[in-house]
Amino acid sequence: MNRLNSRTVNICGVEINNLSIQEVLSSIVSLIEDGKPSFVATCNVDHIIKLKKDAEFKKVYDSAVLVVPDGVPLLWASNLFGTPLKERVNGTDLFELLCELSARNGFRIFLLGGRSHAASLAADVLRKRYEGISITGTYSPPIGFEFDPAENSRITDMIKSSGCDILFVGLGAPKQEKWIYRFKDEYKAPVSIGIGVSFEFVAGMVKRAPRWMQVVGLEWFWRLLMEPARLWKRYLIDDMQFFWLVLKQKFSK
Repeated sequence: MNRLNSRTVNICGVEINNLSIQEVLSSIVSLIEDGKPSFVATCNVDHIIKLKKDAEFKKVYDSAVLVVPDGVPLLWASNLFGTPLKERVNGTDLFELLCELSARNGFRIFLLGGRSHAASLAADVLRKRYEGISITGTYSPPIGFEFDPAENSRITDMIKSSGCDILFVGLGAPKQEKWIYRFKDEYKAPVSIGIGVSFEFVAGMVKRAPRWMQVVGLEWFWRLLMEPARLWKRYLIDDMQFFWLVLKQKFSK
């Protein structure tokens, strides 16, 4: 693990950087200025559960220079352990804040992933929202593209030639993180971040939870109501293991 910032909180075996969202933004600016390909992970409950079962995913996470807490339950756990995290750093919020920051500072952005046309639709919204933003490319690849060497080569060439400073990847976990890990040294963007369904949120294809639900930790419930057939197992079965893992860590100490 080669973390940019050594202040971390251990939650269920994952070292999470204890930074405010403004400190995260400052750290990402430093990474862009440094210019070396780096990976920022937005950790939530689902990631923690997957990390317990997927050794490759864990290896990818260990390579991240920053792991930020994208989930209110992570804050609850950190408080229970007596090592409170400063604040939630939600992936979609971080995405928009970095777009705003990039518009001010002239950083270049590439959007990869999402459902069909999600990246280009999100780009249209962002160009209207943040005057002067430089989105140098968008692409929503076909299903199964990660197994096609020719397609992967085409995508990495596309990103590299765009000269982007930040690559946002919206493919869902762990696909997005594994893809970044495999190819970041080929396309050479200074910062790569997996942001899940954020393109769809920004484009208005998926409605995000009301702010109060985000604050109290019920955003997962909203998403379950929006897409029950796709998300019921994740939220009602798989992710419930998190609370057992938290109790196990608490009492093992």
